Amino acid sequence: MNLSDINNISISDLWTTFEKCCGAHHWVEQMVIARPFASREQLFEKAEQIWEQCSDEDWLEAFEHHPKIGDINSLKKKFANTEKWAGQEQAGVNTASDEVIQRLAEGNTAYEQKFGYIFIVCATGKSAAEMLALLEARLHNHPKKELQIAAGEQMKITNIRLGKLLEN
Repeated sequence: MNLSDINNISISDLWTTFEKCCGAHHWVEQMVIARPFASREQLFEKAEQIWEQCSDEDWLEAFEHHPKIGDINSLKKKFANTEKWAGQEQAGVNTASDEVIQRLAEGNTAYEQKFGYIFIVCATGKSAAEMLALLEARLHNHPKKELQIAAGEQMKITNIRLGKLLEN
């Protein structure tokens, strides 16, 4: 897909395409409305502007579209439309020890109990041990601060996925 494709495909196809990048309804809607994009840079700038204008509820909606780090079964069942991308993003979990995987699972549970949503991290290029260290460190954050961090991580993921769209 290239910029011309994004600018010219049907609204329903564009909606599905953007939803693979970010699951927040408001973000997808505003991205569809924002086209045509004059350049790749403008597409990414608009994506970030819209994300910054989203509400906490929009951010939480986007988080719901991610599998838990290391949860391969969830990845396959619930997220079939982004399974390939999420699997690539979480590749660092594939070589993790059983101990690290167990600690990730326990940390994910503690995180979700504390904050009310799954741990969001831009996993691309990170090992399972690195993600575990981030999870354990972020468990000590104040909920408002953590939501801001998670939203920033979501934007990183969205940018990576937008880039993948334009690679194909």
